[in-house]
Amino acid sequence: METELGNQDVLTDENVGILPESEIAEDILEEYPSLKSVAPFLALASDIRWFSTLGEDPLGPIVDIARDYVEMLGFPEAEPGFLGDWEEAAEAAESLDFNSPAWEAEEQLRAALTNDVLSIIDEDTLEMVMAHVSGTVGEAIGEAALEVSTHLGIQDEGFVNAVTGAAIQACYHAALVGMAAEEDTHPFAIRFQLFEQGRLPIGVLGNSFLIY
Repeated sequence: METELGNQDVLTDENVGILPESEIAEDILEEYPSLKSVAPFLALASDIRWFSTLGEDPLGPIVDIARDYVEMLGFPEAEPGFLGDWEEAAEAAESLDFNSPAWEAEEQLRAALTNDVLSIIDEDTLEMVMAHVSGTVGEAIGEAALEVSTHLGIQDEGFVNAVTGAAIQACYHAALVGMAAEEDTHPFAIRFQLFEQGRLPIGVLGNSFLIY
């Protein structure tokens, strides 16, 4: 089953070319102070235990984080719903309406962040930085997806691609938040915290915010 989670518009080594960190030139970082948020973010993202709590009962702050996300997104009536297995998660992902109000709200947030960043740096620089983000975190995320698919006995060949793409997209969005100097209460910053907790947010479906 080939399953896509969200609109994966992330730059990868296939369409941009991964630049080693040494080529993210120091003069660019000095010219654009907003890019100074990128290195600490990548250090954080590289240390996450990706997908480590998939399907588990929600513990700790996860429910509060999920509620904060939908409230900041503008859908406080959407209650967190935690899915127990990949079959449920894949079915939920396939049921998402990518023209729904929640999906449109996320797209508007992404576009607004991109416009804010492009008011500071040029498009080529943004592409270079995002290629670096994808290249830095992509391998670790992919390896984590392979490990969890083996651990959970998931035979769906689309699982690794779907969860890897969703996590890289979350990194892309969180990096935009930092470069745009937005607050930690930005919905994308809050959503990223769910990945930090080892979860996989699926999306808002009806009055539920579904999370694997």
